[in-house]
Amino acid sequence: MYLLAFIGACVLVAMVPGVSTAIILRQTLRAGRGSGMAATLGNETGIFLWALAAAFGLSALLLASQLAYDVMRVAGAGVLLYMGAQSLWQARKRRRDEAAPELAEPVAVDGWRRSYLAGLGTCLANPKAAVFAMSFLPQFVPQGQNVPLTLVALAVIWVLVDTLWYGLVIWMVARAKAVLSRPSVRRRLEQISGVVLIGLGVRLVLEAR
Repeated sequence: MYLLAFIGACVLVAMVPGVSTAIILRQTLRAGRGSGMAATLGNETGIFLWALAAAFGLSALLLASQLAYDVMRVAGAGVLLYMGAQSLWQARKRRRDEAAPELAEPVAVDGWRRSYLAGLGTCLANPKAAVFAMSFLPQFVPQGQNVPLTLVALAVIWVLVDTLWYGLVIWMVARAKAVLSRPSVRRRLEQISGVVLIGLGVRLVLEAR
């Protein structure tokens, strides 16, 4: 019963839009399903590492150190602000290219490695992911079970559920490719993703623990 409850909770957590969703959608819209899945795998690698840290008590060190928490918070915000500014720049470039198509330059798309690192980096640089892993996973450890081993098993399930959910999201975005690939729509989506990422970065800077 506890396992079904945990899977249900993982589905609900995955469905809540956040930094991970913004990054994965951004990479999917910019470079297709492959880059979206690469960003997903990077994000899930980060989640699994934070879950392992929670399982072995390493996250407690982060929670105990205000300086470490703040450094990670500012670093994570910096990554989000950079990616948001990059999206806004791409949107501006698309508008210029639409106005003068004969001057348009080929748009460089993100490779799988870059997308993977984008997903991994934003997850690892987000201290709230560590806090969440440490508070979320232990609730579902049955009494009398080996705590570290059970937490690792729950982390694997969490990652699988997350991957399936984001895979579905990427598939739906790909199905709407005919509409989303229009230059004006892609430009608008770049603008929206840029504003969202910058907003998340600013919130991360301003939020106290």
